[in-house]
Amino acid sequence: MTKKLEKATFAGGCFWCMVKPFDTLPGIESVVSGYTGGTVENPTYEQVKTGTTGHMEAVQIDFDPDLFPYERLLELYWTQVDPTDDEGQFFDRGSNYRTAIFYHTAEQKTLAEQSKAALAASGRFRKPIVTRILPEAPFYPAEEEHQKFYRKHPDRYKAEREESGRDAFIKETWGNE
Repeated sequence: MTKKLEKATFAGGCFWCMVKPFDTLPGIESVVSGYTGGTVENPTYEQVKTGTTGHMEAVQIDFDPDLFPYERLLELYWTQVDPTDDEGQFFDRGSNYRTAIFYHTAEQKTLAEQSKAALAASGRFRKPIVTRILPEAPFYPAEEEHQKFYRKHPDRYKAEREESGRDAFIKETWGNE
């Protein structure tokens, strides 16, 4: 019997930093870095980083909802981003680094909206939650050099997370949760 996998797509700034938190969890079959939400077909990294294609750097996750429900993916997603920053994430600035949840089903849309509302009501953030909840759009996998970057270039990956301010923000906002 084959597993019934679902897709989840999240934009959270630099896609290098969005793979590892999801990559090795039970029920996660794959995490692919790529581009979504724009108007250019088959964009390249060089095109997307100009901010002119409309695409955001994102990860697309194939997951088994019986082992790792979508609600848990959302919980993990929120702890990886600054959902109050509409100009990018950490030291990566521009529309291509904004946060967004791209839903694949009506249920995902409802769950994402509920999750966003709960986060807004939690009082954890003083500023409004600006992360967009959008219908899925064509997803274009990034070039091979960007896939599993944390494994291929562990020192550069670690430096990127530290220098960007992402790790400090996560620790300050979420502590050891």
